[in-house]
Amino acid sequence: MCNWENVTEFFSEDERHYKNTYLEMNEVYNGKIEVSLFSSKEGLYEIYFSYGRLYGIIYVDAEKAESKREEVKNELAQEYQKHEEPTSEFVNVFCEKHKVSLPNDLSRQDGSYPIHSGQRCAE
Repeated sequence: MCNWENVTEFFSEDERHYKNTYLEMNEVYNGKIEVSLFSSKEGLYEIYFSYGRLYGIIYVDAEKAESKREEVKNELAQEYQKHEEPTSEFVNVFCEKHKVSLPNDLSRQDGSYPIHSGQRCAE
């Protein structure tokens, strides 16, 4: 059975500061899934995730950040245990449910997002 590994300590204090956010927690599941929580003094917290061809950011209020992070981790790990790679159906449902988005610096010039075979997640 796979477990989540906290790899936050592998980042220096300077590396943990990114664009007005701070990396609070970074966890990896079996070397295949990454989920990170970034806090912000100025706005919403960010949950970044990466799993195969699926990646993005979920914006969340500070008081809901920890429970949302756990929910995201559980859903991604369950999908990994079933399929190892995210299925198209999972990508669509997950992105719509969690209102997944990408930062502007990761989007293409034509406005599309490289999430899943050129399809975009729901915003």
